[in-house]
Amino acid sequence: MEKRTRDHVPEGTLSFNNEDAKGIIQPHNDALVISVLMNKTQVKYVLIDPGSSANIIRSRVVERLGLPEQVVPGARVLNDFNMACETTKGKITLSVNFAGTIHEIKFHMIEGDMRYNAVFERPWIHNMRAVPLTLHRVLKFLMPEGVKTVYGEQTTAKEMFVIDEVIPKTK
Repeated sequence: MEKRTRDHVPEGTLSFNNEDAKGIIQPHNDALVISVLMNKTQVKYVLIDPGSSANIIRSRVVERLGLPEQVVPGARVLNDFNMACETTKGKITLSVNFAGTIHEIKFHMIEGDMRYNAVFERPWIHNMRAVPLTLHRVLKFLMPEGVKTVYGEQTTAKEMFVIDEVIPKTK
């Protein structure tokens, strides 16, 4: 069996250290949530999900971007981890500015309710040659000018999953 360890770190290697986790409230179990520019508009509540196999965007976001006419109609069934199904309403390709790099990204549009405005999935992460680290809430990728780092928005992620405690009235 071949050993897959190295005694040195080659140039162009992405690495993480405790500096990357500075300011993160630990311990946590928060999703890696970021904001990006889509069609020159800031879109918040974007999930980086290495477990998904499709980029997804909500129809409401497409409408707010003023681009519903760019949606190519077509249905595709997406299965969730619990095998619940969601049928897409079409596809759209959007110009996404991610940490100063602009990419054309194909999304499947859904009308259903989800907590996030968009989800970037595993093939997108691979195409970006990015490495997400949820523990440090950071995403890094190599560019010709060096390593780009995008920090997750922990406060935003926590706000999305707040459960208000209902205190029953006493009689």
